[in-house]
Amino acid sequence: MADTYFTIERSSIAEFKDRGSRFIAYAFPIQSADELKQRLSDIKKEHPKATHHCFAYRLGTEGYNFRVSDDGEPSGSAGRPILGQIDNRQLTNTLVVVVRYFGGSLLGIPGLINAYKTATMLCLQVTPVVVRSIAALYQLQFPYTQLDAVLKVLKHMGLTVLKKDIQLFCNVTVSVPLKDVENLERGLGSMEGLTITRQANS
Repeated sequence: MADTYFTIERSSIAEFKDRGSRFIAYAFPIQSADELKQRLSDIKKEHPKATHHCFAYRLGTEGYNFRVSDDGEPSGSAGRPILGQIDNRQLTNTLVVVVRYFGGSLLGIPGLINAYKTATMLCLQVTPVVVRSIAALYQLQFPYTQLDAVLKVLKHMGLTVLKKDIQLFCNVTVSVPLKDVENLERGLGSMEGLTITRQANS
């Protein structure tokens, strides 16, 4: 199983023209489907006279969370070509919206597929791709007497503590890159009274 994934860290824009129609592509890094609604709303406000606002996104490190929209274009002529370009670059947590202004000439389904594909390709070409570590969330439970020792191990490994509940019995939630999971379990596994529970990937 891979312990890294590819994504983008900033937005970009590119334009493609064919027989008078303009296709303006916007790429955005996103973390959830809810962000799509806001991005789409912003673009529709920016381009209220556009004839179509088509999009595709892929989310998560498993690759199963995606959505496409042709927004009134013939089925399969817009959203799928957009997603195809996202997948060609092996990206996730990425949204692309392509705005079309109709130029008066019908492009036909092959022409539309090419236009949405090309606009997306041009947009993603100017967007730097970054590699991120896939992380798992772990909950650590231990007596207060072990607090200093646990925090020392976490600091030594450079791990991100997301939540701390420090009482007589402590609860700490930490984000651990998959490549460091064995080191975490090795470093903390021998501590008396400590339990490690894996929650989810992030």
